Amino acid sequence: MKIVVIGGTGLIGSKVIAKLDDRGHETVPAAPSTGVNTLTGEGLSAALAGAQVVVDVSNSPSFEESAVLDFFTTSTRNLLSAEEAAGVAHHVALSIVGIDDLPENGYFRAKVAQEQLIKKGPIPYSIVRATQFFEFVKGIADTATEGDTVRLPHVLFQPMAADDVAEAVAGAAAEAPLKGITEVAGPEVFRFDELVAEALRAWKDPRTVVADPHARYFGSELAERSLVPDDGRARLAVTHFDDWLRRSA
Repeated sequence: MKIVVIGGTGLIGSKVIAKLDDRGHETVPAAPSTGVNTLTGEGLSAALAGAQVVVDVSNSPSFEESAVLDFFTTSTRNLLSAEEAAGVAHHVALSIVGIDDLPENGYFRAKVAQEQLIKKGPIPYSIVRATQFFEFVKGIADTATEGDTVRLPHVLFQPMAADDVAEAVAGAAAEAPLKGITEVAGPEVFRFDELVAEALRAWKDPRTVVADPHARYFGSELAERSLVPDDGRARLAVTHFDDWLRRSA
């Protein structure tokens, strides 16, 4: 099959491309750097010509609330319209576990809006919701740092490797449309603050992690299960955090 990967040059997109190539599919990495802009529509028609599947793992260049909402709604509308014109039979989108329960998070609200457009759109779809990536742990610590202290809530956390996210997305793209949502999560459940502290120790980072129930996660105060799927709902990935951490360190 010809599969176009929107955001195909990024962290997840490049891995999805590699996994689909390994499966023998014809892949097209689509991004502004390759002449495809979903916000303006530039290059979409040419990229989608003859495609059976479109995978959207793109991300907003700005996380400011209005900008991120505009990115996901405008790009998704443009994509779905171009897919309908090109006769695309399957739209696959990467989303996030827990976005329904954190409405004060502007990024999550934008992803909910994206999902709603896909569900109401003309293309049969599969939405893959994933938990947070191991690769973003350092960035999370950086945003939660005050001086030499990292403040994070002591809530459940079930992150996963980017490779496993890409495997889930590539698997969905190679199958028939779900016309629904599937969830994937890491194989282990941690406490948010404890996992970040373990990572910083492995990286010889001198910052101290403090458990703070009111510490916010990208603007949201978290409940115990905000960042993990419902019990038994998600498929579990294969890469364990300690194994990934040893490689990263």
